[in-house]
Amino acid sequence: MTWFEALFVLVAGVGAGTINAVVGSGTLLTFPALLAVGIPPVLANVSNSVGLSPGTAAGAIGYRRELEGQRGRMLRLVPASLLGGILGGVLLLTLPDSAFGAIVPILILLGCLLVAFQPWLSQWISVPEHTHRGAWWVIPAVFATGVYGGYFGAAQGVLLMAVLGLGLDANLQRMNALKNVLATAVNTVAAILFIIVADVDWLAAGLIAVGSTIGGFVGARYGRKLPPVALRGLIVVIGIVAIVTLLL
Repeated sequence: MTWFEALFVLVAGVGAGTINAVVGSGTLLTFPALLAVGIPPVLANVSNSVGLSPGTAAGAIGYRRELEGQRGRMLRLVPASLLGGILGGVLLLTLPDSAFGAIVPILILLGCLLVAFQPWLSQWISVPEHTHRGAWWVIPAVFATGVYGGYFGAAQGVLLMAVLGLGLDANLQRMNALKNVLATAVNTVAAILFIIVADVDWLAAGLIAVGSTIGGFVGARYGRKLPPVALRGLIVVIGIVAIVTLLL
């Protein structure tokens, strides 16, 4: 990796950490960046998961004030995220590379659509109608999202916001804080699994870790002031580039 490529990956990590703290979908920045510097798809995904873990943790720490009073929710939902993340990571490592190459463009397209239509999702989740403990299906839905996050993770945050918003009684900022905790759980357990049993490009993972940690704190502090339309547009464009890159 050249110095320019290393800087490119580092900047992508900063952007991903910022976006993950505010919206989710930072993988749509870092994954294409790793592909662009010549890292194979599965190795790129593993290294990306390892690198983004500190950034998602930074975003969760940055939103700690919004987590006050949500200890019960975290105790109920974090185990589902952990189990889902483990299963998703195992699927990534056990399914053949051809399966990843076939599935990931679909997942990226799904992520792009979720990000593009986020304003409509936000309208659905802006008026909670459920109790504090949440609807019965929230835990299995969080588990399923964890499986998705452990396998690939693009737009995991958007999926979590939809699940939490439709199933819990909380405002958007508190849901976003909880989303960051759950995403941290998924990314961390998947990263530990990958470190133990898989190959990791440590230079790429380290660059993303540094960048995403910086971005996580920046996003938690300033991200709400950024134009959401610009963020969504950037993610969708980069996601389309990733799809084309994989298909070619």
